[in-house]
Amino acid sequence: MRSGLLALLLAGCLSGHVATAQTWPAKPVRLVAPAAPGGNPDVLARMLGAKLADTLGRPFLIENVPGAGGIVAAEQVAHAPADGYLFMLGDSGNLAINPNLNQKLGYQPLKDFTPVTALVAVPTVLIVHPSVPVNTLQEWIAYARARPGKLSYGSAGNGSIHHLTQVLFASRTGIDLLHVPYKGGSAMVAAVLTNEVQAGWSGIPNVVPHMRAGKLKVLCISTERRSASVPDIPTCGEAGVPGFDIATVIGLQGPAGVPRDIVDRLQTAVAGAIRDKDIAERMSALGMELREDGSDSYRQFIRDDLDRYAAAIRATGLGRE
Repeated sequence: MRSGLLALLLAGCLSGHVATAQTWPAKPVRLVAPAAPGGNPDVLARMLGAKLADTLGRPFLIENVPGAGGIVAAEQVAHAPADGYLFMLGDSGNLAINPNLNQKLGYQPLKDFTPVTALVAVPTVLIVHPSVPVNTLQEWIAYARARPGKLSYGSAGNGSIHHLTQVLFASRTGIDLLHVPYKGGSAMVAAVLTNEVQAGWSGIPNVVPHMRAGKLKVLCISTERRSASVPDIPTCGEAGVPGFDIATVIGLQGPAGVPRDIVDRLQTAVAGAIRDKDIAERMSALGMELREDGSDSYRQFIRDDLDRYAAAIRATGLGRE
């Protein structure tokens, strides 16, 4: 009798779990954007949330959790219940860069999250001041090699994507530039505009007006494919540095242990949403390239991203705290 009762209880638990997964979502789902309103994760979360609400029939509520370069949001999500009602739009910053900079984080990217899908890649472009007598990437490399330590580049701060992109680029090309960190990407672009620093890697929207006005030279884009928003800008590979492919990738993650059938259903809904013409056009205007890596391939990307930035951070000497 006891064994029969246990079997009935187990069957009830299992059937309840299946029913929950099959009927998900049964209540509003929270999407955490690790940024203030207006930042890339926030803009993407709001557009995606609206489409998912239409598709899945429940509200997707956006929560802005800025702070510490995404660490605050990541720690919150990593320790939340894995019930399918909380997800995060994390990026290479909080999933690959921060874990390599700080070993005391309250989360481990490959252990504490369930990757759902990659969403977009956010490339950067290499900009130089017009007074620098170069017009191509190869000319810039030759010019910098002839002046080791005499030219400078700006970034959005130590350990930022802009900083580490240049570190990886320098390791590939043998150039030696002085690093000047600023408080954000806009401040860095302003420094290049005034020739306070000669170069830098920047997000596309920050530089398009200046590029069109002739106030900046843009030499290449950091990814293997050209961007639809600036199709005339060559890739680094096309410009003479083959295989260079660095971008911040924003994706969707839940806490570790989200049931696979919920992940699969959400991934399918997201794939439909990001193909929407309005979302695709908005993302292109922001310099983003749509991606559709599934859960398994996205997990592999995160693993590769951790290795990529580990090498870059070792080269900076920043190390892990």
